Amino acid sequence: MTVPPTLVADGLFEIAADSARLLGSRCTGCNAIYFPRTLSCRNPACDVKAVQPTQLPATGTLISYTVQRYRPPALFRMDDWAPYAIGLVDLGGGIEVMGMLHAIPLDDIRIGMALKLVAEPLFTGDDGTPVLTYKFAAQGAS
Repeated sequence: MTVPPTLVADGLFEIAADSARLLGSRCTGCNAIYFPRTLSCRNPACDVKAVQPTQLPATGTLISYTVQRYRPPALFRMDDWAPYAIGLVDLGGGIEVMGMLHAIPLDDIRIGMALKLVAEPLFTGDDGTPVLTYKFAAQGAS
């Protein structure tokens, strides 16, 4: 029997129709966008402060990255650990999101490259359940 995957955190992202989407908040007054979701607008110039759930774009542009060459602490579980890149991705509309880069050789990462959001296993739970996180892959990659 195949165990369906679970997500690494509730309310962070969702998977629908084989695509992943990050879940954020948009202020109904000033249109500021937040990720992850927030309970109210944090823009000091905004008088409304009310937010509504919003899906963030699934594509963006890499604006910075770093390579993690050390194993994270046990609290941050990863199966099959190896050095990996974390990128800062501009999703447009003033929102930038950090995420792991997926299936891009470290020497091939380039500032300005087009990326798409994907959901990939981070680790396998004690009960055999795959636990998914969001990552960014090169656009055009499968």
